[in-house]
Amino acid sequence: MATMRGEPDPKPPLSSSPASQTHVRVNSRRGANAIHPVDIPTPPPAATASPVVFREVKHFRRWVPWLVPTFVVANTVMFIITMYVNDCPKNSVSCIARFLGRFSFQPLKENPLLGPSSSALQKMGALEVSRVVDRHRVWLLVTCIWLHGGVFHLLANMLSLLVIGIRLEQEFGFVRIGLLYIISGLGGSLLSALFLKSNISVGASGALFGLLGGMLSELIINWSIYTNKVAAFVTLLSIIVLNLAVGILPHVDNFAHIGGFLSGFFLGFIFLIRPQFGWVSQRYAPPGSLTTSAISKFKKYQCVLWISSLIIFIVGFTAALVLLLRGFDANDHCSWCHYLSCVPTSRWSCNSNLGYCTSTQLGSQLNLTCSTNGKSSTYTFLDATASQIQGLCSQLCS
Repeated sequence: MATMRGEPDPKPPLSSSPASQTHVRVNSRRGANAIHPVDIPTPPPAATASPVVFREVKHFRRWVPWLVPTFVVANTVMFIITMYVNDCPKNSVSCIARFLGRFSFQPLKENPLLGPSSSALQKMGALEVSRVVDRHRVWLLVTCIWLHGGVFHLLANMLSLLVIGIRLEQEFGFVRIGLLYIISGLGGSLLSALFLKSNISVGASGALFGLLGGMLSELIINWSIYTNKVAAFVTLLSIIVLNLAVGILPHVDNFAHIGGFLSGFFLGFIFLIRPQFGWVSQRYAPPGSLTTSAISKFKKYQCVLWISSLIIFIVGFTAALVLLLRGFDANDHCSWCHYLSCVPTSRWSCNSNLGYCTSTQLGSQLNLTCSTNGKSSTYTFLDATASQIQGLCSQLCS
């Protein structure tokens, strides 16, 4: 959305006793929703023209974005390292773009996103519920948001992060947006782990949906300072619903999207609250200016939303973490919730459980049989490694 900046009023014509003016310059996004500057009159000075003075309010200052581009670089570097670890020519029979050497991609049948194998992602820290619950590797809830399943996955998420994240960091700074991004990603991982027990999960989508949720709650909690707010609300809500609807396709972890969105929505009320303009006018009024009764920094509805969101987030986040570590399976208590992540149709199936294979090695002949679909195949391998067998099994069962 376009950046919105309060513009100064035109300079008044000179008269015999002109008054100097001080304007509070503020910055905000949503181009159509103009926020008008706050005029703060001062006592009449001597009969000489005084220039218009602009003061930038720290609550509405514009920040230079650097954290979001850093996140993009970090995600890209992690993908390159993952492809190096993957080493397709060594661990698979066939590869795509073999001229890239160990950076070549797994076959499209195994990974249609042009990326590494599942085993490589597991080595790099993909979210696997069994390892979190049984081995207490809680850090996997965070490491998975820095990994991506392929080139297409990485490009889609990083372009979205640049479009959404830079605007938010310009408006609210790197601290609040950084916390919003990381915690939302963690919230997405938590909800995903409560529902998806057999698959691994990677990607920054939960954190991205957290930024969208934060944008929505920021509009709500700062409702009084925007014009054309209804149109902005409907537009933003439509974008969110459309993106969540894409999550019903197979191989897309929509629970991470939903968890990230809910986390970002409540965190937006906490991190992105702004003071009302009446308080800003009094706070930055020049000495000697006439003021009315003191105005509170935040409106009552803002305080109610802030407190209630803080309580809901802390309780919900803590409960989800405790349930996960106790091995709680949310599917046992919600028989229809799996449709939130994938809706089966005649064109695709939602059965994406990992396949397992039985193997027999006779000389240089390796025979694999997939336990999921019953397919068998023979490969020419001498002393195949475990990673090679797992990669071949993934292709056979896909």
